[in-house]
Amino acid sequence: MNPLASIFKGWFAIRRDLSAPRRVFLTAISFVLPLSIWCLVSYVDWIWHPDIKLQISSEREGNSTIFTAGDHISPSYYKEMVAATRAENTQLLAAATPPKSTKRANQKLLRQLAPIGIAHDWLPYTDAQNDAAIYHLWRDIATGAKVPVEPALSAENLEIVKKNWAQLAPVAADFSLSSLPETPLLKLIPQGLPANPVFLPAPHEVWRSGWRDFTSPAPAGELTMRQRYQHSLRVILLGFFWSCVIGVPIGVLCGVFDFFSKLFEPFVDFSRYMPAPTFSTLLVAVLLAGDAPKIALVFIGTVFQMILVVSKTTRLLDPALLEAAQTLGASPKQMITRVVIPGILPNLYNDLRILLGWAWTWLVIAELIGVKSGLTEFIETQGRFRNFDRVFPVIILIGVTGFVTDQVLSWFHAIIFPWTSRGNVFSKAFARLFSPPQRVAAKPVVPEGSLT
Repeated sequence: MNPLASIFKGWFAIRRDLSAPRRVFLTAISFVLPLSIWCLVSYVDWIWHPDIKLQISSEREGNSTIFTAGDHISPSYYKEMVAATRAENTQLLAAATPPKSTKRANQKLLRQLAPIGIAHDWLPYTDAQNDAAIYHLWRDIATGAKVPVEPALSAENLEIVKKNWAQLAPVAADFSLSSLPETPLLKLIPQGLPANPVFLPAPHEVWRSGWRDFTSPAPAGELTMRQRYQHSLRVILLGFFWSCVIGVPIGVLCGVFDFFSKLFEPFVDFSRYMPAPTFSTLLVAVLLAGDAPKIALVFIGTVFQMILVVSKTTRLLDPALLEAAQTLGASPKQMITRVVIPGILPNLYNDLRILLGWAWTWLVIAELIGVKSGLTEFIETQGRFRNFDRVFPVIILIGVTGFVTDQVLSWFHAIIFPWTSRGNVFSKAFARLFSPPQRVAAKPVVPEGSLT
């Protein structure tokens, strides 16, 4: 047999399940593969790095465009920026009489070092303009008390830090705007690395920004990421809850009685083609600008599909069960409560699990109507400022929440309805726990000497 064929034997059998190890392996590959492509594009320079991501920026004389650390620029403009900054420093050093400079200009030059301090956690990321801490950072780097590693300062910039501190140290040990020299300080030379476009940050940048956003305290007057997450969960779960309260009973009635089917399903089938976001303005006008219109939008986005899906699931119930119940004289109420609902529960559970995933797709639109709130407000705000390294963690969080919820509900399906699958240890134990005890007939006692 061909060695390659022997390796893949059994992997492509028609209508046959793979073994458990193979299923686990393929599940892992389904996540590892896109992550590997993302890492490949992000960390291998020659594949696709059309931009330069600034680690240290610079302000050029006469240039109205201001770039900061983290901005993406073209390689050609980066070279132009580096050359122009070097020329300004060279001109300053070559001047026989140092030109005058405002103290405010020197204060702005000192802040060039803030991104290095933030990257090394020497400064909180909210303290990019904490001049006292930045002043001490210049001292520590110039004297070697702190050594930048990731990102590291170039030898040229390290020399500039030492020269600037030699000019600052004799003036004052601590920062004071009034004590800054009037002689211009040297500018740090821009530093940058090849990078993907701003809309595709590298995995480590996404992880670092996500960890920082979810562990750092929120700025004054803003919600923490945990509070935003809880708000989004509340909107989804309440909207889906009311959808179940309305949609499931109507769907069951439509599946059982042709009267209700003809009464409700034509309008429901018509309504499901109307995009739910078109009702947003009306919902805000009726329910005002709180959470109510958001919950209502999730409800509208799921209830019509739920009615149709549940009605179809109800019609798939084995007719023999209904015929047997009718033969035994069951009333319509008994047929619904004792036959239909127990009979469709396993499939109804799966339908609701899938529809819950459908409800998550309405989250972003729902939280944008009225007063923006929750995770969507954070995504919209950071996306507007092109901070996509802070947008990706929230998107991934929503996906992980939906996926984990679906997997947990799927696992519980085997426990709650063990007769519908091969089950597992937990489902079998659950079935034994709630199944009625079986009576074992007593063995008759045969008198000694009797004929058997």
